[in-house]
Amino acid sequence: MNDPFKARSTLQVGNRSFQIWSLGALERAGYPVAKLPYSIKILLENLLRTLDGRAVREEDVEAVARWEARREPDREIAFTPSRVLLQDFTGVPAVVDLAAMRDAMAALGGDPKRINPLQPAELVIDHSVQVDEYGTSAALLFNAKKEFERNRERYLFLRWGQRAFDNFRVVPPATGIVHQVNLEYLARVVFETDGAGGVPARAYPDTLIGTDSHTTMINGLGVLGWGVGGIEAEAAMLGQPVSMLLPQVVGFRLSGSLPEGATATDLVLTVTQMLRAKGVVGKFVEFYGPGLTGLPVADRATIANMAPEYGATCGIFPIDAETLRYVEFTGRSEDRLRLIEAYAKEQGLFHTPESPEAEYSDTLSLDLGQVEPSLAGPRRPQDRVPLRGVKENFTAALPGMKGGAARPAPREGVGRWESEGGDGTVATMSPPATTVTHAGESFTLHDGSVVIAAITSCTNTSNPSVMIGAGLLAKRAVERGLKAKPWVKTSLAPGSKVVTEYLDKAGLTPYLERLGFHTVGYGCTTCIGNSGPLAEPISHAIEADGLVVASVLSGNRNFEGRIHHEVRANYLASPPLVVAYALSGRVDLDLTKDAIGVDSRGAPVTLRDLWPSRREIEDTIRSAVQSETFRKTYRDVYTGDETWRALPVPDGDRYAWEAASTYVKLPPYFEGMTPEPQPVTEISGARVLAFLGDSVTTDHISPAGSIKRASPAGRYLEEHGVPPAEFNSYGSRRGNHEVMVRGTFANTRIKNRLAGGAEGGVTPHLPGDEMLAIYDAAMRYEAEGVPTIVLAGKEYGSGSSRDWAAKGPKLLGVRSVIAESYERIHRSNLIGMGILPLQFRSGETADTLGLTGRERYDVVALGSLLAGGLPRGSEVTVRVRDDSGAAREFRAIVRIDTPQEVRYYMHGGILPYVLRRLLGSSDR
Repeated sequence: MNDPFKARSTLQVGNRSFQIWSLGALERAGYPVAKLPYSIKILLENLLRTLDGRAVREEDVEAVARWEARREPDREIAFTPSRVLLQDFTGVPAVVDLAAMRDAMAALGGDPKRINPLQPAELVIDHSVQVDEYGTSAALLFNAKKEFERNRERYLFLRWGQRAFDNFRVVPPATGIVHQVNLEYLARVVFETDGAGGVPARAYPDTLIGTDSHTTMINGLGVLGWGVGGIEAEAAMLGQPVSMLLPQVVGFRLSGSLPEGATATDLVLTVTQMLRAKGVVGKFVEFYGPGLTGLPVADRATIANMAPEYGATCGIFPIDAETLRYVEFTGRSEDRLRLIEAYAKEQGLFHTPESPEAEYSDTLSLDLGQVEPSLAGPRRPQDRVPLRGVKENFTAALPGMKGGAARPAPREGVGRWESEGGDGTVATMSPPATTVTHAGESFTLHDGSVVIAAITSCTNTSNPSVMIGAGLLAKRAVERGLKAKPWVKTSLAPGSKVVTEYLDKAGLTPYLERLGFHTVGYGCTTCIGNSGPLAEPISHAIEADGLVVASVLSGNRNFEGRIHHEVRANYLASPPLVVAYALSGRVDLDLTKDAIGVDSRGAPVTLRDLWPSRREIEDTIRSAVQSETFRKTYRDVYTGDETWRALPVPDGDRYAWEAASTYVKLPPYFEGMTPEPQPVTEISGARVLAFLGDSVTTDHISPAGSIKRASPAGRYLEEHGVPPAEFNSYGSRRGNHEVMVRGTFANTRIKNRLAGGAEGGVTPHLPGDEMLAIYDAAMRYEAEGVPTIVLAGKEYGSGSSRDWAAKGPKLLGVRSVIAESYERIHRSNLIGMGILPLQFRSGETADTLGLTGRERYDVVALGSLLAGGLPRGSEVTVRVRDDSGAAREFRAIVRIDTPQEVRYYMHGGILPYVLRRLLGSSDR
């Protein structure tokens, strides 16, 4: 075994011994390892252990060992994660791709079984449950039944994958949210091999990549991991290291402790706002300082979860005494606990208050005592709003959310509405309002009415302090005689069954249910857009009167069109505040002083009257949250219920594709593939398919929510015999490329400048002005042999690590995107699908260059540039010709950042590259 640094050594833990790669050996050899950030030490061990002279060379190890904090990232390294984590929305298309690769391997004369995960891959089914039923004790069973009815075909496919592929395990539905299950059960913290086959048992840091951007939640436990696109995860499963640039690390110093009334949610929204303003895209963030001592793992995981929202690759905390306490408390074995402690201390990865501070690329700090109750919205998670400022925030944003359109004329029942002040006085307001009758009650809806209040998402449901806080607030509200407003769709989607156990044990479940917060399922639900339909009278009133209604959810994403296509204002909040807004029924008031409602005696009730003290929350946690609950919950985690176990498992090493399936279809990525890559074709005469603005998210590009009947995807499903009631969601149909390509750029809130800024996925077929669905226009361009591109602004592709946001444009014929900047994951996904990401030079935009989007575009001499190796930061000439033939040029930066990414692009994407490599090593 290659060991030029003499780093291989033995760690004795009790009566067990493990082979490790010692970071101390490098320190003794003169490398300044002790001053490295925690996360860089993990990367260093990874390269030291996987050093093979090819993917990882001695000079790579030396570069990491001598990491220069302020150096601009320019060194490519090959990171090999210990495992891969998937959820079903992104996991199903990943398994579809692997199954398709087996077929392609066979077609090229290779052994299909070479397409097999070499790293452990674990998939948690958590994204498919929808909130169809709510507010009743039957909601959980009803929604679970609907989930299986809708997704049976997908689940059969996953069960086939579990049998057909080695190292692939599936956690069945109704278990919990992937990141909470990872935190509470799957994470090893320190990985170990069993030493079978005469190979010594080994110990090394648990690292992972996941097909969900919030994989970073596990950073709260000291585990390095982050989200990637499904295509990159597939390559990692097949043994390919993750190509990345050695990152800068921003240190975030925490001091003090949270004040009374502030929650972990308020903390993470503050951190998100600070780091997004700082600018940490593509960087690691590492938390340190005296504030760590009193910060439990649950709070750390909340902060780590939202790394995608503050733009960082990861947001990691070190292993320390609190990590060990959590590992023990959540039911991991004594052997694992002892290994984690011994390994972390041996490798200099264990943090104590006396640990010296690492050297960072940059730093910022926060006194936890300055954190105040907050929300974020109405459109972006980084837009923190102090609780006291929510009314003003909504009022200021309202005209923009109206889109400048004239307000519909008031219908019958529209009139004035009233606002109750904290002193019980009533002020008359003037916005139009609509009287609605639903479930035997009449009420008034207006701009700012809260129609969804959802305790959802792993971000907060993993944290007992905020969940117990919500239960205690509900208890006080019920005791005062308050009720949730009848127009609010309430839901509780615990991140794992552990939450249900401790809420029951604390006696808080009945109070939550009295307010309508019945458990609706164990999954992402509202946070991913599976919020289900609003009541028809409410939905009709919103559309008929152009109302800007709101949702309040304890999630991590609130992008336009994500939560519900009829809800324009979406605010992230802690679970207790979600309950409070369900009681108030509106966001256009100041909960710090205005009354939430009136109690049974007619007295006004304020938030202060209901809010539980920190002592009360902590005492309840101590009595209700018990270690045995974790052990019992995860004892048979892979077994599933009777419905899951009764599913017939298809046989065969290759999947038997069903031509009539509308859920799982053989994708076309490998059609006509040759053993060797063909030369890259130039981009010439391209038309602009969409001209987009800033902060276009992967939700805009490839929505996950409901499918409209009149959309291209809806028409396709109806043509294939699927009634609208069974459309399900885009997310659930990601195993069918025909649905997904038709849903690309189909978000109801996307604004295409070529369409005059109108909302929805439409575009003109150029050079004419005929407006078509983007899919229909793309197919016409394809029939004409015309390539297409996309123009965009800043932060293109922010949000979820959604590989379909790259796959969809690829299948539409998009050859390149030209944007002002990219989010990290989406840029790599574009390359992974063979789409060229170009970036405007600093200070230049489509507007400053006078681009209208109606021109034709050539990317000049791309092939020769690639043949030259494409040094980082290379530029290419883009020639623009208008319809009169007049031409001009500008230079654009090629955002293919590493030599490995050049190889992927020249092969037409990462999967063809991996397939050709496996084919070349096969025995034929």
